[in-house]
Amino acid sequence: MFKVLIIINLALIIISLFSGVFFLVKDNGNSNRIVTSLTIRVGLSICLICLLLIGYYTGNLQPNNI
Repeated sequence: MFKVLIIINLALIIISLFSGVFFLVKDNGNSNRIVTSLTIRVGLSICLICLLLIGYYTGNLQPNNI
């Protein structure tokens, strides 16, 4: 369940990235939609880092023993 949340979060980050690129090309940098997309992407990235830390400390995620 925890890994599914991380994968969904990664997918949302990628969607936000491509929407920012789309707005950059379409609007030629004349609107605030690019900034909004960047803000959402940064927020999702912070959420992803928090999910990874919580998963590690609760034992749901374990690093590989190589």
